[in-house]
Amino acid sequence: MTAATVPALEVPAVQVDGLEKTYGKGVHALRGVSFSVESGAVLALLGPNGAGKTTTVKILSTLSRPDAGRARVAGIDVLADPKGVRRIIGCVGQKDAVDLEATGRENLVLQGQLYGMSGADLRQRADELLDRFGLTDAAGRIARTYSGGMRRKLSVAMGLVHRPRVLFLDEPTTGLDPEARAEMWAEVARLSADDGMSVLLTTHYLDEADHLADRVVIIDEGLVVTEGTPNQLKSELRGDAIQVELVSAASSGQALSALGALDGRLRDMTCIGRAIHARVDDGAGAVPGVLAALERAGVPVAAVTVSRPSLDDVYLSHTGRAFHAANNGDSR
Repeated sequence: MTAATVPALEVPAVQVDGLEKTYGKGVHALRGVSFSVESGAVLALLGPNGAGKTTTVKILSTLSRPDAGRARVAGIDVLADPKGVRRIIGCVGQKDAVDLEATGRENLVLQGQLYGMSGADLRQRADELLDRFGLTDAAGRIARTYSGGMRRKLSVAMGLVHRPRVLFLDEPTTGLDPEARAEMWAEVARLSADDGMSVLLTTHYLDEADHLADRVVIIDEGLVVTEGTPNQLKSELRGDAIQVELVSAASSGQALSALGALDGRLRDMTCIGRAIHARVDDGAGAVPGVLAALERAGVPVAAVTVSRPSLDDVYLSHTGRAFHAANNGDSR
């Protein structure tokens, strides 16, 4: 059964202007964050743990108040009319909101009742979502018996039961196995492409943002560092990415000096641990010269990798550090 298409909005699905939020003494979760989500689009708010993604979603879903700035969802101000916002959004947090002692169907029915749904419309909607997420056979089982992937799918279905106009998905695939993750990707893509739903997706998975998003906003330490379509962001980085993994980080200084003398062939060089990242016009053609220069300098090399620009390279170019190195903080 196919869900009804969500009517297109005449205003941006989400409009965020200069959001600021500070916790405690000097923890700046958001520092002037601004972006918008167009109607029917998927926008990925991409950043490492602690970048400010979850705080942004909490403000947009009226669970938190900003210290400054303005946010509107479907044209409704989140501070002036929080009840109006709650009626038109679906929100799936990092932690599942599933009642483990209720069945899958009971979870969906209860969620619908909270939005004033009842009778045949609610029963039909529950059946539709159970079928859509492959949970029909498990509908009568208590959720405690579900796998992690099944509970995550049920949680997303609960966020959709009242047919929201805008859906917030906060780290929807964290902890899922590869098969469950692929299924979730397919469903998010279908929500936008087939149902016309506007989706704001927060993630710290680079491949997830690259695969799903019409537009990406990269946030780091409470600041938007860049935004655009995945292809636009990657195309701004001319040439190839080259990574030289040294045997020892102790030789990184020698390596940087040796590579810096290669007639400017390498640019944007950054050293992170024992890995040197750089950009070059012709990666494959540059490798022999890179290896020869390091050999002359007496620097042992473990590996050299050449690749086309990725979102990790985009993040590195704007922050000076690799995404995986930054992705070890607390969520906020």
